Amino acid sequence: MATEAEGLSFHPMDQFVVKPLFGDGPISWYTPTNATLWMGLTLLAIVALLVFGTRGRAIIPNRVQSIAEMLYGMIHKMVEDVTGKDGLKYFPFVMTLFCFILFANYLGLLPKSFSTTSQIAVTAVLAVMVFVGVTVLGFVKNGTHFLGLFWVKSAPLALRPVLAVIELISYFVRPVSHSIRLAGNIMAGHAVMKVFAAFGAMLLISPVIGIVVTPLSILGIVGVYALEIMVAIIQAYVFTILTCVYLKDALHPSH
Repeated sequence: MATEAEGLSFHPMDQFVVKPLFGDGPISWYTPTNATLWMGLTLLAIVALLVFGTRGRAIIPNRVQSIAEMLYGMIHKMVEDVTGKDGLKYFPFVMTLFCFILFANYLGLLPKSFSTTSQIAVTAVLAVMVFVGVTVLGFVKNGTHFLGLFWVKSAPLALRPVLAVIELISYFVRPVSHSIRLAGNIMAGHAVMKVFAAFGAMLLISPVIGIVVTPLSILGIVGVYALEIMVAIIQAYVFTILTCVYLKDALHPSH
């Protein structure tokens, strides 16, 4: 908020506050919030693209069907290239992850929206789900041989115990880095846009300074917004391909 008496005052992190949709009371696990609303809209957008957008199954696809088929083909190839043929049975899970993150990122760029992937609670659930899933799968598929993932046979024997400890620590750090990377990148971009937007009102407070600052702020917003459009798909892609890498370790721990 900007006033002439108080000068320029803004809080770029306010946009990430989870608020109840109805009233101002405390938030419980069952309380509908802005995060709940935008996660629901994300699911509806995915259904609209992948279900209703492709129900015609036209030989010559329209634009919506083309986008759906492009996403399907891209993730299918990613899973096959990284995990191998035996990893394709887990393609629906990977595809669901990618679509949820991608649509949540893009919906968060709409004016007055709420970016759910900026919340560490959301990204942590996704990352822990991947971590637990691939760990359980690794033991189910390979038994105790899955522990070979931490034993570096190519290293000298004296170094193997030390490397095993390092590999074990890095393995359990995976969900932390997996979740923070996504939430941190989305949050940083939105916060920077909010800062530029706040300086855009300088023309109303100080016309002399604002005649220079306001146009630069608008250019900054446009530039950061364009960057965030790319970051939205890049972060969805990075999260998904790391999931495929972890899945490959569970299926082929000796590789």
